[in-house]
Amino acid sequence: MTVSADHITFLGIGAIGLPMALRLQQAGFHVTGVDPFPGPRDRATEAGLPNEERPLSAESAATVIVMVADGGQLAQALEGDEESGVPGLLTLMSPEAVLIIMSTVGPEAIRAASLRAAEHGINVLDVPVTGGIAGVVAGTLRMLASGPREVLQSRQRVLESLGTIIDCGERIGDGQSFKAVNQLLCSVHIVAAAEALSLAGRLGLDESTVLEAMTAGAANSWMLGDRGPRMLEGIDAQVASAVGIFVKDTALVAEVAASLDIDLALLPVAAQKFADAADLGHLRRDDSQVMRTYDR
Repeated sequence: MTVSADHITFLGIGAIGLPMALRLQQAGFHVTGVDPFPGPRDRATEAGLPNEERPLSAESAATVIVMVADGGQLAQALEGDEESGVPGLLTLMSPEAVLIIMSTVGPEAIRAASLRAAEHGINVLDVPVTGGIAGVVAGTLRMLASGPREVLQSRQRVLESLGTIIDCGERIGDGQSFKAVNQLLCSVHIVAAAEALSLAGRLGLDESTVLEAMTAGAANSWMLGDRGPRMLEGIDAQVASAVGIFVKDTALVAEVAASLDIDLALLPVAAQKFADAADLGHLRRDDSQVMRTYDR
């Protein structure tokens, strides 16, 4: 089958995947969304994005993007499922195509995926993202890209349609390593912001006034300024990044740290707060709602 240079198969059109796929469509690419679940496909149809249950469009796509939840889903997407008759991307894709993995799955999962893809003659780019749904909508998503320089350059127009490329080097897996450092900082900063604003409330201070004062001085952080207003907005704050993402990603960072025998003292504290928020029923709520773990 002939491969179309502007055809992108986008596997995983969930909360962040769908707006990413739509942004690529708006940039002029022919995008086909893929998701095994009817809910995301229905939302894609409503938004005007062609979609399918199985990734058959990958046969003619020059670029295949994967945005799934974890390493297990990535492996299944690549290998398929014989029992249910779902073909894997590695058997469908042309060697001319490039596989871009944008999920946060850790360095080892990406390296394993790259080795399997190489057996089929398929080039891989490791490009986890940071910036959330808001970053997608604003076009400010930051893509932590690693992989062969010439392959990255060949897909520069695709990636720049989504935001800014951060070149993390040619070694596959280093994009994931950058993302692990990013998620360590983000998780700790979000919990620190929640703890500080909760302290302000217990002191009888107006939390909004405290937030304004702190973001104007040395105590500011990007997460305090971004998540702080949603923390004060309360439980029904619009979901830009869910608690569940940090439950998963703090566990992933912990695995990376354990493999390196490094004691990350702050990570377990942050991880526990996100786990506590999930136990309170806030798994799918905005990650700012980790603040609810400090409620009386």
